[in-house]
Amino acid sequence: MQLRSTDHGQLDLFHARASVLTPRDAQDLMSWPFFSLAKSRRVAPIDFRMGDVSIRVEATVEHGMATIWDADILIWAASQIVDARDKGLRTSRLMAATPYEILAFIGRGDSAHSYNRLKAALDRLQSTTVATSIRQASERRRHRFSWINEWKERMDVNGRPLGIELILPDWFYAGVVDEALILTIDRQYFSLTGGLERWLYRLVRKHGGRQTYGWSFDFRHLHLKSGSLSPFKRFTFDLREIVRRQPLPGYRLALSVDPDGRSRLNFQPNPVDPFASVLVRRDRTTKAVK
Repeated sequence: MQLRSTDHGQLDLFHARASVLTPRDAQDLMSWPFFSLAKSRRVAPIDFRMGDVSIRVEATVEHGMATIWDADILIWAASQIVDARDKGLRTSRLMAATPYEILAFIGRGDSAHSYNRLKAALDRLQSTTVATSIRQASERRRHRFSWINEWKERMDVNGRPLGIELILPDWFYAGVVDEALILTIDRQYFSLTGGLERWLYRLVRKHGGRQTYGWSFDFRHLHLKSGSLSPFKRFTFDLREIVRRQPLPGYRLALSVDPDGRSRLNFQPNPVDPFASVLVRRDRTTKAVK
């Protein structure tokens, strides 16, 4: 896919760096249903409304809707931009990187299969369209965009991939460069295999944060917020199974029942081991005096 010369001329090229970065996620993407949670192709749109928030996500038959695994690429992009900004470097919506750099960051191998999956994810991100009222000054205004405006791959004379260039949408980039709209996430997130548990971790991290007493949602509210096509009964079963397994890094999940009979998910940060904290502080002190 070729990038338009008008876009290329207006944007500086930001070269991603291969250094180990702290994963960072966009809070808007953690709070609301923007992605398919299924590994099978989804074409049915997400049409979500809650209060002043409206979200419409549409997919093409050819590629299907961008998935929550595809969103790892956006986490990579956000992490690169925030780290560069914090170091006083110029950032841009036009980014360049090698496939290996992206795949290594999101915890995937560098095989031909992984590279082909990366290209398919980029196609889904580019072809999925979003219309939302989030961060729009007027209630009647909607911002429409794709997760990636355009992307292209560069190859050598033998057809081996040299790198990827992509252009992020204004809506996403504006949220990333505003420090208040970014949160760090646990690197173990990339090891979560289920779409629902990935979505749940992001929601828990956004709302539970580091609050001592955590947070809670009733099941109906969670089902609505997920944008999932699963029937509520199946969604409830899967949610209970996640609570049983406790796969979310850094958080403890629990179930309760409200007085009116509604099931509720409760979550809070795992307690910190004070002995482990002392060892970490001692180690840091020892390194500092060497």
